[in-house]
Amino acid sequence: MAVYGVVALARPTFDVEFAQQQKDRAFAALQAAGIEAVGSRELLFDGPAVQAALEQIRAHGAIDLLLIIQVTFTDASMTVQLAADIAAPLALWGLPEPRAGGRLRLNAYCGINLAAHALGKAGISYNWLYRSPDAADVGRALQRLTAPPAPRAAASAGAGGGATAAAAEAERVLQALRGARIGVVGRHPEGFDTCEYDAEALRKLAGVEVQRVELENLFGRAAAADGGRVASVRAAAAAQLAGLDAVDQGQLDRSLRVYCALQDIQADTGARSLAVRCWPETFTEYGCAACGPMAMMNQAGVPCACEADVYGSLSTLVLQELAQQPVWMADLVDIDGDDDSAVFWHCGLAPLSMCDPQATPEATIHTNRKMPLLHQFPLKPGRVTLARLSQAKNITKLIVGGGEMLRAPMAFTGTSGTLRFDRPAAQVCATVMEEGVEHHYAIAYGDYRAPLRALAARLDIPVLELS
Repeated sequence: MAVYGVVALARPTFDVEFAQQQKDRAFAALQAAGIEAVGSRELLFDGPAVQAALEQIRAHGAIDLLLIIQVTFTDASMTVQLAADIAAPLALWGLPEPRAGGRLRLNAYCGINLAAHALGKAGISYNWLYRSPDAADVGRALQRLTAPPAPRAAASAGAGGGATAAAAEAERVLQALRGARIGVVGRHPEGFDTCEYDAEALRKLAGVEVQRVELENLFGRAAAADGGRVASVRAAAAAQLAGLDAVDQGQLDRSLRVYCALQDIQADTGARSLAVRCWPETFTEYGCAACGPMAMMNQAGVPCACEADVYGSLSTLVLQELAQQPVWMADLVDIDGDDDSAVFWHCGLAPLSMCDPQATPEATIHTNRKMPLLHQFPLKPGRVTLARLSQAKNITKLIVGGGEMLRAPMAFTGTSGTLRFDRPAAQVCATVMEEGVEHHYAIAYGDYRAPLRALAARLDIPVLELS
């Protein structure tokens, strides 16, 4: 009988009751597959709990595999520590959840995505699985996790050059970027290796400068915003969003003040795009959500990236320059090989111009933190381009993809869109996990893949074709 050391990672800000149920199903699936699971069978929410589980695994002796069950989203810090502390092959198992139109209850795909990226940057091999514990073939899939990891696909050289329309567009974008500033407000959260950045490398690559602003500066400016100005912002929001009166008005006022502060920081720094540490401090220290304000900045042509993701911010700026319309940076939160689709989501960050015209955009609250202001709507159907300046596997590259945003019921609360990639979804999932790419993607309506490839060639970096 195979012996797996098993840890089940979770965060208490997600749906803990549902997470418990899914965790129990996962352990039942291991047992049904004839696998002995060694270690704690509890959800592990923090470092001390993980260390205690680690001691149980060590006490058992040799194991065939260290299996990390990503029950909900977590950052990658505990996974990297586990990989360093246990001398055994490693695998990640993310547990899907239904696209039921309600809150994102687990967000496990994003969790294994972050983990894969961090492990890849650390040079640690891993296998992976994203499958329901109730799937008919889950037993065979769990048994196969002890096999050597699949070889990774290599990124191709950037295509293009010469006097083509794509090359001309790439050159135009590159010239527009020269000397541009990205404002980064605060520092990226711990365990978000996906959001690390190298300011000097960006300057050398694209002539872009990074200007840092402390998070306290944002909060101070927000608190000092003129009341009349805030009232004007509220009136504009009320004309565009249903349900503004239904949210907590004190928290809403603070959220609208954050928008004013972001405007002021952008004006003072001259930043073309912003990367903002949007949580947890906006909730825990200032008392509101930054999602809606950042969505408003996106609509106004100043792309805003969550979690102080500077490379993501530059990606949105590049795509906006190509598209000449508002862009959105989103998480890839689900891939379903059976119906060949994926879901891109962020709490409530999409610009209003991306709303499906058959839907009414609403004001809402953050599903985990229960504070406004967020946008809520499904994305409109149409051709989209995905882009990401990536540092996966410690190699600077440009991720390029395309697909059709489908008219579909809203998969999760906030802003979300259901996408059909130009490649089979299962293949895209394998690329994401085996390459360990970042979890944030810039999205714009239209097809800009040719000039993006030409831009990569001009920057002398490889292209990773997502779809």
